[in-house]
Amino acid sequence: MLTREAINSGAYLEHFESQPNLWTRERIQSSLTETMLARPAGLVDTWIFAYGSLMWNPLVEFEKRQTATLHGWHRSFCLRMVTGRGSPEGPGRMLALRQGDQTDGVALKLPDATLDKELQLVWIREMVLGSYRPTWALITLQDGTETHALTFVADERCEQFEQDSRVATVAPLISTATGQFGSNTEYLLKLSKALSECGLQDSYIEELASEVERQSGEPGAM
Repeated sequence: MLTREAINSGAYLEHFESQPNLWTRERIQSSLTETMLARPAGLVDTWIFAYGSLMWNPLVEFEKRQTATLHGWHRSFCLRMVTGRGSPEGPGRMLALRQGDQTDGVALKLPDATLDKELQLVWIREMVLGSYRPTWALITLQDGTETHALTFVADERCEQFEQDSRVATVAPLISTATGQFGSNTEYLLKLSKALSECGLQDSYIEELASEVERQSGEPGAM
């Protein structure tokens, strides 16, 4: 499982060195700086909306954690993956967000005292290949509070983006893809479990998990 040490030591970035679209630390930092300059006026707290692996392996230190609804975006396995949990010979799919509908997930409030440190860790983790577009998006917290949170949506201009993310298309890829971080199926089923533990539902994830389990012949395997 990915750790803070792997990111801070540079070991995480080394896993992607063979990729032609690898972002440098300087480019990652520039993206972080630009995103923070676009922070909505008057926003006091810094929340990150977790909808994938950040739900079960956040790595960041946070002050508060609440379930939340992200407005205007939905989950989609729309990013082609040839490293991490896939390979060039057996590409998988990574999760992102695309416009439309809404998504239930988890919001993490980052501490002001270590904000820069935590954000740098998140940016290295998420922007290593520039597959996402960091976005300030409207969320509703479990307690009814409306605010903006940072989240990472699909950059549809990047070379990893795949238009077709239907269950029938991505299930065969996810069920067979594996890489140095584990299997693509493991990622999907951990997400399904994390949603269930939070009392949340996502029909796309449920249908996809069911189909991948059927194709792999290992119900509930991780």
